[in-house]
Amino acid sequence: MPGKTSIQSLSNDLLRDILDHIEADPDRSVSIDRRAYLSVESFRPPSSPPQPHAQDIGNFRLVCRRFADLGILHQFTRIATRFSPAGLQRLDHISSHSHLARHTKKFSYLIPDFYVEGRDRVRELLQHADGGLSNLDATWFERKAQAQWDIVNLKEDVKVLNKAMLAFKGLQHVQILRLQDEADRCLVDYIHEDPEEYTQLVDLRWSSACKHASKTVGNALIKAKSSFSRFSGPMMNAESAVALSNNVPEKLGFLAERLTCLELHFEDSSELREKMIELSPLFKYVFQAAKNMQALHIGFPTRRPLDIKLETLFHDVHFEKLRAFGVQAWRLEADEIIGLARRHQKTLRGLRLRDVLLIEGSLWRNVLQMLREEMEMLEWVSLRRIDYSQHFDDMWAGSMEVPDYPPSGSDSDVEESFQAHLDIHEDEPSSEHDWEDHSDDQSTADTDHGPEAEQIALSPDTPVSVPFCTCSRNSYPATVDDLGDNGRFVVHQQRKLWEKWVIGRCPEHGAP
Repeated sequence: MPGKTSIQSLSNDLLRDILDHIEADPDRSVSIDRRAYLSVESFRPPSSPPQPHAQDIGNFRLVCRRFADLGILHQFTRIATRFSPAGLQRLDHISSHSHLARHTKKFSYLIPDFYVEGRDRVRELLQHADGGLSNLDATWFERKAQAQWDIVNLKEDVKVLNKAMLAFKGLQHVQILRLQDEADRCLVDYIHEDPEEYTQLVDLRWSSACKHASKTVGNALIKAKSSFSRFSGPMMNAESAVALSNNVPEKLGFLAERLTCLELHFEDSSELREKMIELSPLFKYVFQAAKNMQALHIGFPTRRPLDIKLETLFHDVHFEKLRAFGVQAWRLEADEIIGLARRHQKTLRGLRLRDVLLIEGSLWRNVLQMLREEMEMLEWVSLRRIDYSQHFDDMWAGSMEVPDYPPSGSDSDVEESFQAHLDIHEDEPSSEHDWEDHSDDQSTADTDHGPEAEQIALSPDTPVSVPFCTCSRNSYPATVDDLGDNGRFVVHQQRKLWEKWVIGRCPEHGAP
């Protein structure tokens, strides 16, 4: 009777396949010029893998040295660190071991709102709540507030971040993400019921946290002369950015020169327009230095679109290598979009105009015609929730509050937010597994709803090598006159059709 085959006799390739079935290959990512990239790779936060899977990977690595080496990529390619004693201790542990740190390619920094000094009296607030927050533990908040003060005052985060950025020799992508526990969220919601009174006791501010995180991470990257080339900030605070711009590091140009991808989404705040105008010189400095930029996205709150000229931030800069470009929630003239697109018509493969509103005197048909006839390299275009500015305003005239997304029936996208609320428990695991980002799946579903709305990849995986005529096969309008643009509003069915029309050129004959 032949002897039994043990798992240790399997080849490394087969073992890697087994690991991929437990946890997807962490090296797999979406190409920079595909439609899914700006959402998948940058704006979705790291999520904790199912605990049984994480434990399986951990147990696998404990079998022997060979298995430990094979499984290491599944644990340390992507590191997510929470601003907490446990989180920083774990980061310090990883960066102290070069055989672990050398595998890290993506670093996500999870930052909670910071308490304002002298306004962390949570126990008094909970007593004032008359049982409304009886399920919250005042001691837990007090420990958390004290930990914040200790980390900042003793510069524990600075020390660990400097060490980690120096140790992550293969680092490519850095994220700064806002973090809220369920308990924090309940507390903040209660404070918002009467902010004038309750903030006298407890005042939590994201602006302070965002400024501190941006400064400490940025300085650590500069000091380490990091190899990173991608930065994502899906919940940036304009006020903190203004404060940082008044004290720009001398070597900020070093970071900008390395950037191939930059994704920034600014949260809603008072005087957002004025703050962005104030940031105009900083954007100019960064963009003029960013000679290697390939993917760029700048976004604002859907509920309050920004009302400044596009070039107030972009300054007519021509990014010679730009392949994917996106803006979100902006009131623009058609000529502004056309002008920026023309500057990059030889390289641009993807264009995202999410929540963009055309102001009076502009027509979407003019933008679409230019994209179809002149942007020969364009492989996909996203027009989610585009509209006309006046129609958007009319929808909300008299409304007490503008929600995140317009109430336009099937055109109101139910999409994943930038996740201000990440529920990661304070007692982080002591094992070496990492929070993985499982968001690479793609779909061609023609819908705005659910995860597929963020992951549509219109470009084929294998390009057509031989052009063939499709003029008689197109089911969408032949000319711009048939698009149905009335200059007043855009409905869901229209813009989905427009997306297809823009990129629906005949491979043999080109645009009609």
